[in-house]
Formats: sequence, structure tokens, C-alpha cells
Amino acid sequence: MFDDISALTLARAQFAFTVSFHFIFPAFSIGLASYLAVLEGLWLKTGKEVYLNLFKYWLKIFALAFAMGVVSGITMSYQFGTNWSVFSDKAGPVIGPLMAYEVMTAFFLEAGFLGVMLFGMNRVGPRLHYMATLAVAIGTFISAFWILSANSWMQTPQGFVMNAAGQFEPADWWAIIFNPSFPYRLVHTVLGAYLTTALAVGAVGAWHLLKDKTNAGARVMFNMAMGMIAVAAPVQIFAGDMHGLNTLEHQPAKVMAMEGHFQSHPDGAPLILFGLPDEKAATVHSEISIPKASSLILKHDPNAPLAGLDTVPRENWPHVAIVFWSFRIMVGLGMLMLALGAVSLLARVRRKLYDWPWLHRFALVMGPAGFVAVLAGWVTTEVGRQPFTVYGLLRTSQSAAPLDAPAVAASLLAFVVVYFIVFSAGAGYILRLMSHPPHPGEPGLEPAPDHPVRTAGITPAPGITVHRASEGDAS
Repeated sequence: MFDDISALTLARAQFAFTVSFHFIFPAFSIGLASYLAVLEGLWLKTGKEVYLNLFKYWLKIFALAFAMGVVSGITMSYQFGTNWSVFSDKAGPVIGPLMAYEVMTAFFLEAGFLGVMLFGMNRVGPRLHYMATLAVAIGTFISAFWILSANSWMQTPQGFVMNAAGQFEPADWWAIIFNPSFPYRLVHTVLGAYLTTALAVGAVGAWHLLKDKTNAGARVMFNMAMGMIAVAAPVQIFAGDMHGLNTLEHQPAKVMAMEGHFQSHPDGAPLILFGLPDEKAATVHSEISIPKASSLILKHDPNAPLAGLDTVPRENWPHVAIVFWSFRIMVGLGMLMLALGAVSLLARVRRKLYDWPWLHRFALVMGPAGFVAVLAGWVTTEVGRQPFTVYGLLRTSQSAAPLDAPAVAASLLAFVVVYFIVFSAGAGYILRLMSHPPHPGEPGLEPAPDHPVRTAGITPAPGITVHRASEGDAS
């Protein structure tokens, strides 16, 4: 059945499948943790119940998203030891400590305070509970810091030496952690997470405003989400441009694929808006382009020369069609986010933020856009790095474990079946929670006062003893 598919291809497909499922949950929970901290802070500052109701409303959704993010992330770490054992052996001295730092700082911080955040509001007091919420929000950011540092090192490796066994050995941890692409990738990814959350929150608020525009909770969440989008979308576009310039410096082949530049342009390169990349013919068919606009964007000079993939050995080309289209999906959705933010500003100036149904429908349609955009950005980044796992130094074909295709295929099929069952149920339940409007007296995750929580150590033994004693007296 798998005679025509290599174990390497199946291993890449398995990692791509699992990380795609995983990535959407941290992208949501990073932004949502910060949003919860803002909501609780506003409640403590103003005393308005609407912020507390929204906090409890989104806390339930955060708990599910966080749990699914943790579960989906565990499987990826196992793949490093099964499908990618050679990569783990060679890059482990660098990647291993970075992943350990993430566990010791971020995950321990999140795990330590998550229970207090979810179940402790009536037990520890509002101010201490707020500190727990802040700790979880900070933990999600620290987690992104270490994971992106490790990923960025694979994109722009430095601060290492090669030992006699062919392993990457740390020589300068500061250079490893703060590698050339890391600051740009961190800012771009975290802003993407905030935009993803803002779009989801805005879509939920828009959904309930379309049903009842007087709902106080829906008005507050829509107002806050549109404000975040209006501010973060233009900043994200600027950060993305800076990230692109950094990528041009350190990974030019990736930018060539993003732009669809098979040939070099000595007198200014066009910006290809749409087209059909053909790697065999090394051309883009039916292209629609703006002359010299790519040179203007990348070099800030319309006549600046730009090299093309004809200067790169073909065996080092990334998959051009995938990178070309994933980049355009990401940029296109970014432009729509910018438009949504601009329209919401206009509605705010005209005091029509809650009175324009077409704006609410626009926001509702854009609800999934953040998730699609972050996935498209991840595809652009990771496929654009190919055919290397450690850019320019360790090829993907040299990183895979010596496994047979049927063995990898069996685990891939198992992942597909289990993931679709489990995560479809989880995502469906999240959507079900979102379909209910926030209301006064929103229930939290804590049990009601008349339903005490008993630990396993509390048994009915004393009651049994008393009961038996009374029976003895009666006899």
C-alpha cells in the first residue's frame, strides 16, 4: 500500500498534521490568557459585573483550549525520538536545553497557577486570584519565547560548534537564544496570537449583537476586540515587513519562493500578486504583477536588483508553489484584518459600533481568519526552510530515523483518526459554549456552595461507625 511513499514523506506528513492541530490552540490560548487578565483587572478596578461575567464566560473556553493545546503538544515531542531520532541526536545538545527551559519556567508556572485561576476565585480572594491569572498569562508568553527561540535557531543557527560526533554543540547560549531571526519571529507570532484571539472574541460578540444588540456582555467584548484589531493589525503588518527583510538577509531562497522569483531581476523585480508557479519550467504562468514593486518593498528602491532562484542550486529549492500560496493567504487575510479594524474605527467615530449589522457580519465571517493566517504563516516559515531542518547545515533527508514506511503510516493513520474524533468533539463543545450569550451571574468553573468538593481522603467511615453503634445500643 505504501510502496510508492517513502518513510521520510510520511514522517514529514505526520509532523505537519500534528503540529497544525497543535498550533491553533497555543495561538488562541496565548491571546486569551492575556484577555482574561485584562478582564479581571478591569473588574477589580471598576467593580462592574459585566467584566466578571465575561471573565467567567471566556475562562471555560480557555480551559478547554489550553487542555487541547497541552495534549496535542505531547505527541510532537515523542516524534522527535521516533521519526526524527537523527535530528534529535545531532541537534539535541542545543534544542534539548531550550525545550527544558520552556518546561522549567513556563510550563511549571502555568501548571502551578492554572488550578488557582480556574477554581480558586472563591477560595483565595480576588486579588490573589488576579495574580494567578497574571502568572498564567505570563507563562504562556514565556512558553512562546522558548519554543520560538528553538525554532528560530533552526532557521538562523549560530552560537554553536560541531563536535567530533557531528553534533551541534553549544558555544554561546546568548547567541543561540537571541539568534538573528528570533526577535522578529517572536513579535510577529505573539501579535498573531493576539489578533487570532481578538478576531474570535469579536466574532462571538458580533454573533450575539446580531441577535440582541442590547446585550451588555456582547457589546463589551465586541468593543474590546475591535479596538485590539484596529491597533494590532497595522502593527502586525509593519512587524511582518521587518520579519521579511530579516528573512531576505538570512534565508533568501525562502523569500524568492514567497515572491515567485525564479529568475533574477537586475533592474527591479515585480511584485507578483497572483499566478501559477511551475517549478519544472521555473516560471510563473498567468501572473498578475506590479512592475518593480517587489524591489520597492524589499529594498526600498524600485530599481534595486533582486536575485532569483536561478542563483540557488535546484536541490536547495523549497517547494515554491506551497510557499507562494501560503504567503498570499497570510498577507491577504492580514489586509482583511486591517480593513476590519479601519471600518470599526469609522463606526466608532460615528457612534455606530453596535448599530451596523453589516460590520457585525464582517466580523463574524472574519472569526476563523486568525487561525487560518497563523497556519499559513507557519507553512510559509517551515516549508520555506526546506530542504533543511537546520537551515543550510542539516538536511531533512538526513534527519529522519531509519524506519520503514508502513510503521510510520500506521502511526499517522492512528493520529488522524484519534485527532479528528477528540479535537472535533473539543472544538464542537467550544463552539457550543460560544453560541450561548454572556449574561449576568455567569457561572464559573467552581462548584456551587451547596455542592462541597470532597477529597479522596474524606470517607463516610465516622458516619458508619456511629450508625453501627446506635444499632448496638438498640439491640
